[in-house]
Amino acid sequence: MVPRYTRPKMGKIWEDQNKYQRWLDVELAVVETLAERGVIPKHDAAEIRIRAAISVDRINEIEAEVKHDVIAFTTSVAEHVGPASRFFHFGLTSSDVLDTAMALQVRDASAVLFQDIQRLLAVLRKRALEFKTTVIVGRTHGIHAEPTTFGLKLALFYDEVLRQQARFKEAAETMRVGKLSGAVGTFAHLPPEIEEKVMAKLNLKPAPVSSQIIQRDGHAHYITSLALIGATLEKIALEVRHLQRTEVREAEEYFSPTQKGSSAMPHKRNPIASEQIAGLARILRSNAIAAMENVALWHERDISHSSVERVIFPDSTILADYLLDRTATLIEKLVVYPDRMTQNLELTHGLIYSGELLLALVTKNLSREDAYRLVQRNAMRVWDEGGTFKDKVLSDMDIQRTLSPKDIDGVFDSARLLQNVDRIFTRVFGNSGSDV
Repeated sequence: MVPRYTRPKMGKIWEDQNKYQRWLDVELAVVETLAERGVIPKHDAAEIRIRAAISVDRINEIEAEVKHDVIAFTTSVAEHVGPASRFFHFGLTSSDVLDTAMALQVRDASAVLFQDIQRLLAVLRKRALEFKTTVIVGRTHGIHAEPTTFGLKLALFYDEVLRQQARFKEAAETMRVGKLSGAVGTFAHLPPEIEEKVMAKLNLKPAPVSSQIIQRDGHAHYITSLALIGATLEKIALEVRHLQRTEVREAEEYFSPTQKGSSAMPHKRNPIASEQIAGLARILRSNAIAAMENVALWHERDISHSSVERVIFPDSTILADYLLDRTATLIEKLVVYPDRMTQNLELTHGLIYSGELLLALVTKNLSREDAYRLVQRNAMRVWDEGGTFKDKVLSDMDIQRTLSPKDIDGVFDSARLLQNVDRIFTRVFGNSGSDV
């Protein structure tokens, strides 16, 4: 079950009241510009601006009769304005208003999402620095590999979120486009300079060329950028789910004193937030496919994209807002167990240093093939017989002829394998990354 959505700011952007207000913002910017250029009387433009008002209920009532949302909107506004309304929606087609207003809604939604991304970055940075030197076993294919640090895991996520932020910024800018080019994009009723003036008032860019609509590749880019953000959030959540498994338990979601994990098993503390993030990210990805399907339309425009966008834009932006907040809170409150990390580091009894031993032998003039054979021989003995890898190595006469006990001590020192952590943190976080 998805928790009740408690971040209303994003939701309000897509509510009918705000949608129609954005339509009205576009219409009034056109009216004002037409009056400035002498196309319509200034006193009529002033009358429109003073009297124009929105009634969602009335628009819905008219739409139920005429089956056209923009006509219902203009009719409702005209009832408030009176005779001057003959210059309302002057020279426009429906998509001039719809696409331009949608750009305003997306711009507002993007501002919220930028704040969400910044919060997640701040949380990841703080906790990465907190656990910069906390040693944890690195895993490849789910199997213990070599030591790393928990801070490096979080730094990796931070760097990826930075890339997603850059992609999203580009996609949001691509969507900051409006159009007033008319029924087939020819500016048959209003010249391009009207469009340019109106877009400047709205802080949008005019589409260089359009049909009846703004082309939907930009919309697909935007929704896909949200799907990519969701993929990264799922990646973070999946790591938490793995770390919280009973056999691992190196970190876990915060579990409040009054929280319950299972109706049948009172001992359960399940990674429910991480599972929700992983599940809802799938919806973002499916919406990206729908957005791509909207790119190809009949001739200058059909309406097949419209109904899809009424679902995927509110859903994707609201979901992205929720998931970014959920992930930031997950990491902010994540309970970390360094002692368990140390215990798990020893589960393979030193086998995680096999790569270091291989290189140590090679540097003593053994061929890589001979060195690999010696290392693997002792590693397999640990798997099959038990005992520690270091003891096996110290008792191997072939290795003793090549490496001294001091050399072998150095092989099993995790600090040597992690000597470049500072440099990685400086790459990711700048100079502040090396100060901790």
